[in-house]
Amino acid sequence: MESSLTVLRVSLYHPTLGTAAFINVPLELQHDTSPLLIGRGHDTHLQLQLPHLSRRHLSLEPYLEPGSTLLAFCLKNLSRKSCVWVNGLLLRFLEQVPLSVTNRISFSNIQMTIHIERGTSLEAFVCCFHMSPSPLIYRPKAEETDEWESIPQGQPLLGSEERTPVHLGLSTSPPRLGTAHCSQALEEEQKYSSRGSCQTLLSASPAAESKPC
Repeated sequence: MESSLTVLRVSLYHPTLGTAAFINVPLELQHDTSPLLIGRGHDTHLQLQLPHLSRRHLSLEPYLEPGSTLLAFCLKNLSRKSCVWVNGLLLRFLEQVPLSVTNRISFSNIQMTIHIERGTSLEAFVCCFHMSPSPLIYRPKAEETDEWESIPQGQPLLGSEERTPVHLGLSTSPPRLGTAHCSQALEEEQKYSSRGSCQTLLSASPAAESKPC
């Protein structure tokens, strides 16, 4: 019996450029179980020609949870100059978080939603893309802009219980971004500079050392 592929239904929206921002995005992209790279670089799997993006901006990484036979996914921020919002949580450089069935993501003025339909195959997955003409995230200040005066408090991530993911084809398991760490970071005042960078004010502890985005 042939295994079915996991399908990620991805919608994209840009508030100023509209669907023209994603003119080079395919309607469908099949990928193996290595990380799928998103950015403006020519070496990315999903190339977005937008000036504020890093060459490698995001990494969508499939993995197996202990005891599970279905692919799960996490999203990692690879950009030093931009922060990423995932379901109300802030990801700074090299931070990552597991994805739920339905996810709302914003980065560099782009809004993205990902809905996961799980299949039985562990060999590959499929991304189906839709370019939306209208906003995908309606919560105030949900989308990232070049300059913010404040950052709203995050909300708990669905399915945020602790798990130990086992990445396919990787030598080490990725660190889990704890919700307690995110809540502490999001309660503090944070400001973006006009260049799109951010500075996070955290308590001075080794586990919560701030990093430039």
